[in-house]
Amino acid sequence: MNSFIYFTGLKTLYMDIEQLRDYCLKLKNVTEEFPFGDETLVFKVKGKIFLLCGMDNDPLQFNVKCDPDRAEELREQYPAVIPGYHMNKKHWNTVIVDGSLSNAMLRELIDHSYALVYKSLPKKLREE
Repeated sequence: MNSFIYFTGLKTLYMDIEQLRDYCLKLKNVTEEFPFGDETLVFKVKGKIFLLCGMDNDPLQFNVKCDPDRAEELREQYPAVIPGYHMNKKHWNTVIVDGSLSNAMLRELIDHSYALVYKSLPKKLREE
């Protein structure tokens, strides 16, 4: 694999763990935790998980919640989107950040997961 796909100088062409973290933490009411040990970074909105990321994966991989019909469509369309690892495969996808999906698409998948989880929160929590 050509290294120019991965790097331009010192900045990666596609999302890395720091960019993923920065993006998630800019979303409203998001916290980060390591509830499953040091290997899995978890992002929650109001205490509910919307993204999990393995710290040791190369390339970067993360799990996001997804509408079931859309989850299937994404898996059919993109080889880098697979059924969620250790998750309910109907509702979760694992996204492999191998350069085949644009950063805009990665952010859209994160936003979709966040929105689904936020929408599922009790009204009282959403209004806090």
